[in-house]
Amino acid sequence: MSGDERLRAAHAEVKAEIARTDTKTALLLAFIGAVLAGVLTAARDLPLNLPAALTGALGMALLVGAAGLLLRSVRPNLRGRHGFPLWATLDPQEVREAVSGDLAADIAGLSRLAVVKFTSLRRAIDLICAGGGLLILAALLTAGGAL
Repeated sequence: MSGDERLRAAHAEVKAEIARTDTKTALLLAFIGAVLAGVLTAARDLPLNLPAALTGALGMALLVGAAGLLLRSVRPNLRGRHGFPLWATLDPQEVREAVSGDLAADIAGLSRLAVVKFTSLRRAIDLICAGGGLLILAALLTAGGAL
């Protein structure tokens, strides 16, 4: 495999990782929405004691925070160097030059973007786990009474 082929393969791999991260983010956002809707529906019909209500509220706050991190990770960067927003400001010759530019620099830029997305996704997953644990604790407190 030549150097150019390796660069193209690395470029495709980084772009694929970004796409997978965005897909995971979409699935997690849907999951958080379903959990929040279910918890709100259940909490409305249950007699919650104060410890359960406080624990559940904190768990829901963590889930909302996780959703915020996920949304931030997929927020479009209209000032970015890559893709359509950049090309929209260029004339046809400048687009040709940008596309035929240094692939290694593009890989480095996309890799930095991927690391930011991965970091946000990881933090969001940590918050989802913590929030889910608190919601389970709140359910146990409701079912068994205050400790």
